Amino acid sequence: MDTAESRYDRLTDRVAALYDEGLQRVALDLMDAAEPDLQPWVAELAHLRACLLGSLGESTEAVAALQQASDAGGWWDEGILTEDDDLAALQPLPAFQNLVAISRSRRITSQDEPLIQLPTTPPCGVVVALHGAGQRASHAMRDWAGVLDLGYALVGVESSQLMSPMYRTWPEPELASKDVARALDQFPQELRGLPLIAAGFSAGGRVALDWALTGQPERAAGVVVLAPALRELPAEAQAPLSPATILIGTEDDLLEVVDEAAAQLTAFGLTIHKLPALGHEIPADLTDQLRALLPGIDA
Repeated sequence: MDTAESRYDRLTDRVAALYDEGLQRVALDLMDAAEPDLQPWVAELAHLRACLLGSLGESTEAVAALQQASDAGGWWDEGILTEDDDLAALQPLPAFQNLVAISRSRRITSQDEPLIQLPTTPPCGVVVALHGAGQRASHAMRDWAGVLDLGYALVGVESSQLMSPMYRTWPEPELASKDVARALDQFPQELRGLPLIAAGFSAGGRVALDWALTGQPERAAGVVVLAPALRELPAEAQAPLSPATILIGTEDDLLEVVDEAAAQLTAFGLTIHKLPALGHEIPADLTDQLRALLPGIDA
């Protein structure tokens, strides 16, 4: 379905690709032509525009883009503003420092209920899917929907950690664990006691992997993560997991990090599957990949 959210996703993906190619002007023109129904993402688009302008050395214009969004109620996590290289030249500007202060006062968290979908047959397990940075639970439900055909219920957990009004991710491990625990507590009766499969993409993949390895907030039977944005791994892992799989593309920028941690990951019993020619994205054949993994779980 072509929604405002899907159009926003396509626009930002294209703008990011143009930025990587050094085509900031083309990206700015593309943003100028954006449809008006993307207004809910005014803060996120303003930050993207400011980064494009900042990378071109147009600091005054970059601050103006942020100011316009701030005047409309927008805000950003302080680190997004102060730790981005593209915005470094804005730091000394009083108007920029005022934006940082306003944003700091506006930042909120948001605790939303998990999204739950049941298969057409009694579920043999529950795949708990965590979205990537900048996504929502609806993205996880879309990307992991193939598990429904395999007889698993699907639960999409949304991070409570907002970096801007519409941008969610998982920077704080303790808060991420609480988000997962809150979702598990809201399971309907028919899902309680079923094997749990921790799943996730990118930042959500990191959280899912940490959950599965530590057994906190509740023991998972298995884990399947795609392109996890790894940070510090736990010192030891809980009882063996099945499946215990990391999927990552050979063209993914995070592959180097996964390779560096490969020895520890394999010592934990994890298998790393490298998907040819795939970047940092969901593979088109993810359901087929899952079909080969999930039947190993006992119902």
